[in-house]
Amino acid sequence: MTLLQTQFAALARYNRWMNERLYALAEMVGEEQRRRDLGAFFGSIHRTLGHLLLADRIWLGRFGAWDAVTPASLAAELCPVFADLRRERGTTDDAIDVYVAALDDTRLAAPLRYLRAGQTIEEPLWWVVGHFFNHQTHHRGQVTTLFKQLGHDPGVTDLIAMLRDESVP
Repeated sequence: MTLLQTQFAALARYNRWMNERLYALAEMVGEEQRRRDLGAFFGSIHRTLGHLLLADRIWLGRFGAWDAVTPASLAAELCPVFADLRRERGTTDDAIDVYVAALDDTRLAAPLRYLRAGQTIEEPLWWVVGHFFNHQTHHRGQVTTLFKQLGHDPGVTDLIAMLRDESVP
């Protein structure tokens, strides 16, 4: 496995690790706190987690690893019920793991063509996969801030903390 493949595999594991931790905390805080609009870009914890699910599925569709998703808005709510959102998050994380495991240098160097707002975009796949994981981290950072505003500590969120945990025999 090349260094880039190793990095993307680690980011896929980090994606799942953080999602499992944040969803567990979201379940613990309850519906009212999950739904409270705290002024974030997508308002609440639930809606921000929902945006992440939607965006991940849009990208997976562009990658050919999920059926195409074309929402009316990036704020569209796929799963109003938290239990459904959590279940679908796990299903999507499974698809991410499968997709990333199949990546190789040839695929990563090849261009990805996709439509965005009616315009055809072409970029190297490795750029887009890097953006995919960066986007997740960005919005999960917002979710951790929302938890802190509600008085809940999401704990350590650093990628390197997960990697250190994995390296302990």
